[in-house]
Amino acid sequence: MTARHALLLICVWVSVASCVVSAKSNVKILDENNWELLLQGEWMVEFYAPWCPACRALEPVWNDFASWSDDLGINIAQIDVTTSPGLSGRFMVTALPTIYHVKDGVFRQYRGTRDRDEFIGFVEEKKWGAVEPIPGWKSPSSVQMSVVSNFFKLSMLLRNIHTQLTEEHGIPYWGSYLIFAVATIVIGAVLGLVLVFLIDCFYPAKVAPKKAGDGAARKKHDDLPQEPDEDEEDIVDEKGSESDALELEEDGEEVEEVAQEATEKDDAPESEEPAEQVAAGSSSPDTRRRRVRKAD
Repeated sequence: MTARHALLLICVWVSVASCVVSAKSNVKILDENNWELLLQGEWMVEFYAPWCPACRALEPVWNDFASWSDDLGINIAQIDVTTSPGLSGRFMVTALPTIYHVKDGVFRQYRGTRDRDEFIGFVEEKKWGAVEPIPGWKSPSSVQMSVVSNFFKLSMLLRNIHTQLTEEHGIPYWGSYLIFAVATIVIGAVLGLVLVFLIDCFYPAKVAPKKAGDGAARKKHDDLPQEPDEDEEDIVDEKGSESDALELEEDGEEVEEVAQEATEKDDAPESEEPAEQVAAGSSSPDTRRRRVRKAD
């Protein structure tokens, strides 16, 4: 190889390296501290992880796309979810790599082909306008997604503690799980006591005060003889009046029958007794006793 060819090869490598460095310099690195830069201007941001094969395959394409950022008037960024777990929860990243287009705080997820020309066309032709934006309740800047972000941070913290207990201190996995279980029970009990204490402070239980002499008056009232209720007396009176009316009606029917028999005897020729005696005899108790009452 001549010196000329060697010099040409070196120039080619230098140019390639400079292009790569220039492309990487156009890729902005975002994390938990500066992610709010996405809320201003136009961005294309990639969520990735160093251990992800698809992310490693996309890296040269993404760097090449970043070299067009000045021509397109757009910012190109990356977020490492391993160092910023809270952002993976805030953006609800469930697969890697995940790409978002952001325009003045409005987030849209890119689902097209992962190719440089497709990225350029998506921005230059404003194809993102046909993509439905993420709803407001799911927006990364909302309060509820901030809460989700804190949960993701807590989960990553617990994972790091578990790794430290098992790898550095040599505690078996079941021992680490047992420690977490006991800690969860203790923390839950403490939080429950604090909650009950706060409720008692702000909403104390109201107890009705007892008046003096209530117990003695109640006992004296129980010792007094109980009078029958008015409803029971009414029932007894109604029953008695009904029975009296029935007896009077039966007596009237008997008198009428005896008078009718007496009249028949007066009309008969063999009857010699006066009508007065018949009437008198009909009202005597013997006569009433001999008469047979009609069946109801």
